[in-house]
Amino acid sequence: MKNSTSRREFIKTGAKAGIAVPLLLTGLSSCISGNEEKKEKSLPATKKKGLRILILGGTSFLGPHQIAYSIERGHSISTFTRGKTEPTVHKDLFKNVEQLIGDREDNLTALQNRKWDAVIDNSGRNAEWTKRSAELLKENCDLYLYTSSTGVYYPYLKSNYKETDQVLLKEPEAVAEEEKLEYWYGVMKANSELEAINQFGKDRTIVVRPTYMIGPADKSNRFIHWPIRLSKGGEVLVPGKADDMVQYMDVRDVAEWMIRLIENKNTGTFNAVGPKEQQNMYSFVEEAKKAFSTDNSLVKIDDYDFLKEKNIYHIVPWIMPTEKNKGSAKVNNEKAIVNGLSFTPLAKTVKDTYDWWTSDAVSEEQREKVESDPKSVLAREEPILEEWKAR
Repeated sequence: MKNSTSRREFIKTGAKAGIAVPLLLTGLSSCISGNEEKKEKSLPATKKKGLRILILGGTSFLGPHQIAYSIERGHSISTFTRGKTEPTVHKDLFKNVEQLIGDREDNLTALQNRKWDAVIDNSGRNAEWTKRSAELLKENCDLYLYTSSTGVYYPYLKSNYKETDQVLLKEPEAVAEEEKLEYWYGVMKANSELEAINQFGKDRTIVVRPTYMIGPADKSNRFIHWPIRLSKGGEVLVPGKADDMVQYMDVRDVAEWMIRLIENKNTGTFNAVGPKEQQNMYSFVEEAKKAFSTDNSLVKIDDYDFLKEKNIYHIVPWIMPTEKNKGSAKVNNEKAIVNGLSFTPLAKTVKDTYDWWTSDAVSEEQREKVESDPKSVLAREEPILEEWKAR
């Protein structure tokens, strides 16, 4: 019960932010995505002119990184939003973006009789929304990229999930109250994928299924624990067993790869999952702590019962691999790698996220709310470690 409820809380937060939703960050050169050599090599040799790209959404987490990379590569961008969300990265670039206002629920007027080369659907949180927008745009746009999620594979009862595996198209008849949101999210994303394909056809549709995205501009606060905690040094609580796998993606790698898929008209369905090689939780923290010069001593708590007792079921990217989450970090990324997905070093992702978090892009109120939350592991860590060592 606690596990599902706890996990549900951050899934709900992520869904609101665009989850698998959502740079030239003002004043932070360290948050420029990727390295110049990687970008130059990935530029298509046959590219002659910029593309016109419409992003449904675009101001939250994933979108600003897509916009920054697109503009750098000579594309022109339009966004379609309700006009309520302010970006926290690449704010200065939005003066070069056509910003269309409407509502996917009941007002698509701004999209009528307009032509674009490609559409990126970041805000598809309702299958009917995807159907209506794709239906409206299919005669005037060449490609439709739907931003989905590995949540379509829920419940995660096996391993090595590939793009051809069965997805969650319908909720079971009997769903426990604490699981309803997870089932709803997977069903919504899976059916939205189908709506995009039904309207544009398989040869004009790209479906990208990211795992947990991390990096600058993440408003879900589900990963920020690690940049904050590792920057402080000292004894660090590390949950999980030696064989607990983790998966995550730097949001910038996903954003840039999506643009390259569009440039190359590389249609199909892809799992956007990192790291490149399999990684357990202990290795993740060892790599992540390299982002800082502080001295960290890792205290590994491998007793699930003790962790449950302390209400620690997840510190993303670690998710306790029990029951319906057994295979949540076992999604196959081979197809994505073959098709050009690249990976930012974890230490850079952690440091860039920390620099964003401590910059003017994040309000002091937001930082205080997260770092002083009495329910957080950050606030409870010291007494938990004392009790663990006493055992």
